[in-house]
Amino acid sequence: MHSVFSLVGIEISLFRIKKLSYFCITIKPYMLDKLQIVKQRFDEVSDLIIQPDIMTDQKRYVELNKEYKELRKLMDKREEYIELTNNLAEAQEILDDGSDPEMVEMAKMQYDEAKEGIPKLEDDIRFMLIPRDPEDAKNAVMELRAGTGGDEASIFAGDLFRMYSKYCESKGWKVDVVDYSEGTNGGYKEIQFEVSGDDVYGTLKFEAGVHRVQRVPQTETQGRVHTSAATVMVFPEAEEFDVEINPKEVRIDFFCSSGPGGQSVNTTYSAVRLTHIPTGLVAQCQDQKSQHKNKEKAFKVLRSRLYEMELAKKNAEDAEKRGSMVTSGDRSAKIRTYNYSQGRVTDHRIGLTLYDLSNIVNGDIQRIIDELQLAENTQKLKANTDII
Repeated sequence: MHSVFSLVGIEISLFRIKKLSYFCITIKPYMLDKLQIVKQRFDEVSDLIIQPDIMTDQKRYVELNKEYKELRKLMDKREEYIELTNNLAEAQEILDDGSDPEMVEMAKMQYDEAKEGIPKLEDDIRFMLIPRDPEDAKNAVMELRAGTGGDEASIFAGDLFRMYSKYCESKGWKVDVVDYSEGTNGGYKEIQFEVSGDDVYGTLKFEAGVHRVQRVPQTETQGRVHTSAATVMVFPEAEEFDVEINPKEVRIDFFCSSGPGGQSVNTTYSAVRLTHIPTGLVAQCQDQKSQHKNKEKAFKVLRSRLYEMELAKKNAEDAEKRGSMVTSGDRSAKIRTYNYSQGRVTDHRIGLTLYDLSNIVNGDIQRIIDELQLAENTQKLKANTDII
């Protein structure tokens, strides 16, 4: 009855597990088994990442460094899980003994805290054990384009850029404008920008698609509600070793920058346009005064566009198998509506409606992203039946 098995560096007796189940909570040995496997990989990666031959291989080092960061998060959850299961077992022993009323009272509090925390922690761990898209940890390139609606569509694209800028600021991410074309009455006909930080693409990829706005435009004299749209595109930022570009296949054009930036911006050939001849893809940058910096940023965007093309092919092949509805990246799909007269925002993919438009357009979009990630993870969890 008191036989013992070792799980992740701690020992839990079969007797304790049976006793704990009497109180309507069962410690799940498989969870600790899975975390033990993760720990073995974490120890392996921790050792590999400091090896001289790995450190000199940039691609391998970057891959391992990203994996280390992901595994580190799971290790933190593992430590928390071990602590809670130990607290639960310890509290149970005191409650079973019952000889010290004061200790029993403290044990009840400890038991209740562990009982409440363990199921939620197990859910978190289950989702974290789902195989992640390797692109999720990358930085992102976002592109907003005004769609139907004329000037109002450009103004709306400007509103979306402001929304994403504020959201990124709240996450501690850096936003760097690459190229833009201003609208006639404000906003942007098109704006392209880079976002750098932790897990940027994995968060912002859910924003890809057509966003609609329903409101009375500034130029409307009759007070009628119009519907306008803007398209959001999100690409994972490609590293140099992700995509190799043959310089002979790229036409480089230099031209004078337009828009704000001072006299030097408008009179020197600092802006750069790259055309990838085999695919016809174009990337340009005019945001910097330095021609060299603009060229560097333009190549980064071109690399990301080529990378996204290959990913799109792969995703199209896997889409049916994955059954994914929230990360398809279909640019023609109307994913979200912002209705100003009703103060609501509706995400059509998951049927989520929030009556909090003013905060959302000011960058408070985390709840929407959380719900989309939850929907995606639930789908992945169903597809990965080995994660119970």
